[in-house]
Amino acid sequence: MKLSANAISNRLKEVSGWREQKGKLTKQFRFPTYMEGVDFVIHVAKLAEELQHHPEVILSYAQVEIQLITHDEGGITEKDFAWIQRLENSTPHIS
Repeated sequence: MKLSANAISNRLKEVSGWREQKGKLTKQFRFPTYMEGVDFVIHVAKLAEELQHHPEVILSYAQVEIQLITHDEGGITEKDFAWIQRLENSTPHIS
């Protein structure tokens, strides 16, 4: 079920660096090198396959942007926040 704007705002307080932008949860990650960004994209792709929840991933040199939405529900849901939690738990050194 799609979350209300108030629920999204409250949940965003629980995750570091994420924000709501144009109806999606987004975060930018910066890396020292292009290849470290590529490695992160591969990690994100594997997680997406495991969870069967696929974000938009934009790689630009040593920066990666993730945009997340539950397309089936037409908005941001708890599934998106669960995905973020899994990402953060699997990459604690990346902010």
